[in-house]
Amino acid sequence: MRVLAIDPGNVESGYALIDAETRRPIEVGKIANHELRGALLDGQLSDGIEVGAIEMVASYGMAVGKEVFETCVWIGRFIEASGLGLAPIYRRDVKLHHCGSAKAKDANIVQALVDRFASGEPNRGKGTKAEPGFFYGFRADIWQAMALAVMVADRIEGVHP
Repeated sequence: MRVLAIDPGNVESGYALIDAETRRPIEVGKIANHELRGALLDGQLSDGIEVGAIEMVASYGMAVGKEVFETCVWIGRFIEASGLGLAPIYRRDVKLHHCGSAKAKDANIVQALVDRFASGEPNRGKGTKAEPGFFYGFRADIWQAMALAVMVADRIEGVHP
């Protein structure tokens, strides 16, 4: 089984397509939202995928800017385009799953992934072009999409790291 997860943004979004059993990345990227939507619509990313998730925006009572509202629009467009019924999952749940704390930062989540899948590997498990590592090509929002995908795969198997 494959799991697709999206970390949405107002202009670009990160995505991770992983093997649910091994948690190995099959395809990852950070691309323009219109390109990601197109890939979902034409089945490039959504065909053959049984489970999908998208990070959902949550309100904590603070004022937000137009970027947050634009991201919300894209979340809806991605859910509709996927045909999967992407499950909206809140960031807080991802933090608790990987770090055990709702106060965790992006860097803490990245470190939790590195510790789990590439412990002791140089360059945070990215490797090199000649010898790609587990996290080869990861940057920015791709890490957060991966964290979401791993959490979904863990939930499917009832795993609690």
